[in-house]
Amino acid sequence: MIDIRPFTELGTFRNEWLNANFHFSFSDYHNPNRMGHGKLRVWNDDTIQPDTGFQPHGHRDMEIITYVRTGAITHQDSMGNKGRTEAGDVQVMSAGSGIQHSEWNAETEVTTLFQIWITPAQSGASPSWGTAKFPKADRSGHWVMLASGTPTDDTLRIKQDAHIFGATLKAEDRLDYEIDAGRYGYLVLAAGSIELNGAVLNARDGAAITGAETLTIRGLTDAEIVFVDTI
Repeated sequence: MIDIRPFTELGTFRNEWLNANFHFSFSDYHNPNRMGHGKLRVWNDDTIQPDTGFQPHGHRDMEIITYVRTGAITHQDSMGNKGRTEAGDVQVMSAGSGIQHSEWNAETEVTTLFQIWITPAQSGASPSWGTAKFPKADRSGHWVMLASGTPTDDTLRIKQDAHIFGATLKAEDRLDYEIDAGRYGYLVLAAGSIELNGAVLNARDGAAITGAETLTIRGLTDAEIVFVDTI
């Protein structure tokens, strides 16, 4: 089953520095039909103004994956980690037993990103953070694993049976994917437009997929895709 989630139907939050759109219930946005999808709990689409961001705050027992769409985000946490993640690249924070962190747009331009939260396989694990580069040219026309519970040497690790993929397509390029029975997929278009099993998705639209399901994706324009496969 595929449930299309148009960008215009997402939950919203606005203030002077943040423009946020919520694929699932989050903060003051509550939709009882969008409380999560399998172990995927949060998918936020954030636009952060220059020299602003999230002041130090705490998390625990959550795998937090940040995919930067444009600009860059600077991370700093209570474990002494600090790093800058640029457009197209990914950072993962395993909050585990507890961590304080800030996420700041230290750039002179607006930063846009997806922040994805997945519940971990177990509570109270040691917290960690990491970032990695994923050149868009390397995922042209095919899936590249960005983060996973079973990572390769080039993939960031998360503590759950889940996989986060990225891909870029040109017009008429085709991609396929099989969602197994009992698993859940969630796809969001970072840019461009595609046809997913006959339905058109435009930039920042989402699609919730419940397996078993065969996905056939065709590029309508140059497109950038982020996709989660989880239990």
